[in-house]
Amino acid sequence: MSTEPTTNQRQVRTLNVGPRISREKTTVRIMIVKYCKGHEHLGAGRSKAEVEGQAICRECGELLTYAWKRLEHCRFGENKTTCGRCPVHCYKADQRSEIKTVMRYAGPRMIWSHPLITLRHMFDGMTS
Repeated sequence: MSTEPTTNQRQVRTLNVGPRISREKTTVRIMIVKYCKGHEHLGAGRSKAEVEGQAICRECGELLTYAWKRLEHCRFGENKTTCGRCPVHCYKADQRSEIKTVMRYAGPRMIWSHPLITLRHMFDGMTS
């Protein structure tokens, strides 16, 4: 007897690609880019990555890729709350610590550079 799960036993998850997830991806991208540039990571001899035409360090690029992957696979999909209010913490401990640091730095600074995105993110956190 095969120990391989049958098609009926496998849980098939589709990627989340709706407007809510897209907004969250945009918000996290802006935060990570702002953090990377604010801490002058590119001038510190680090290797570069490029995200939607903006240069960031490789480490911040990896964090962004990880965050986007977690959003695409979020179990709540389009009904998700902001990650800070989520009952399920799906980030690994290291990445969770990194993203918290990024959000603490970039969140307050986004009010000046991206006020509409910031207000929408705050609204999403209150209504979900």
